[in-house]
Amino acid sequence: MTYKESLITKIAWYYYVQGLTQQNIATILGISRLKVIKLLEEARESGVVEFKLHRGSESRVAVERGLCEAFGLRDAFVVPTDSNPLERNESIAKAAAMYISDCFPECNVINIGYGDSASRVLNNLAESSDKAISFVSLTGGVNYYLPNKVRKIFNASLSLMPAPLYTSSAELSEALRNEPAVADVARMSSLSDLTVVGIGGMNNDATIVSSGVLSMNDFNYLRMKGAVGDILSHFLDADGNIVSEDFECRLISTPLDWLVRCKNVICVAAGEEKVAAIRAAMKKSYINILVTDEATANCLISTK
Repeated sequence: MTYKESLITKIAWYYYVQGLTQQNIATILGISRLKVIKLLEEARESGVVEFKLHRGSESRVAVERGLCEAFGLRDAFVVPTDSNPLERNESIAKAAAMYISDCFPECNVINIGYGDSASRVLNNLAESSDKAISFVSLTGGVNYYLPNKVRKIFNASLSLMPAPLYTSSAELSEALRNEPAVADVARMSSLSDLTVVGIGGMNNDATIVSSGVLSMNDFNYLRMKGAVGDILSHFLDADGNIVSEDFECRLISTPLDWLVRCKNVICVAAGEEKVAAIRAAMKKSYINILVTDEATANCLISTK
């Protein structure tokens, strides 16, 4: 199901099943009332609305609504679950790219976080957009912000922090953060109303380990400290609190309290191994929009 088809189904659900007004729906979804009217007409013409919604679509809309109500999200977009983790990550990244293109068509500057899913969103947007988009990195660590070599089109400009993700000492980290080239990129993030982040789990093949940023010994230490995952490479416990100052003081990344103040923070994440970390991020309001798959969404709701 494409993002547009999902949006049509969601609007039809709100209007015909929940009895919301067109203006209520427009406010919830952050789109114009005119667009709601147009998509309701498309729902009738395409057969999405007959006398009931198609069963699969209906269940996903209900799950999206359940996520928003359970965790205080502004919005959620749920896609069918893919059994292959690599295909799953690409699927939710494509969904996030479509969501951004449709809901934030005027956004030309996007803040982007570190990790596999966020990198895939960046590449999908850069390939599909008919306009140049400026991406601003929220962390050090350049590799995951670079274009994917298989992409034939990369219609984007990148403003990257010229620094590693972790340094060898707190003193070096502080010195690098104060370097003009790094501070200038950090300052640019305030120019955007849209931020895209991923979530890292504590599984052995987590991106931060497989990329060689952290050793397995470091990773196991963080597990023993109670980490359930990370967001922007800040490792969190189940309540969303940072678990280790030892790692935090060497990290070059945007502070989490900055995320709380942002208008539109889209989290793109799926997988059983990330459920606890996604929940921790929502508990602290680090994210307010979630793009995930159906299995992850159901697990989040059932363990609320």
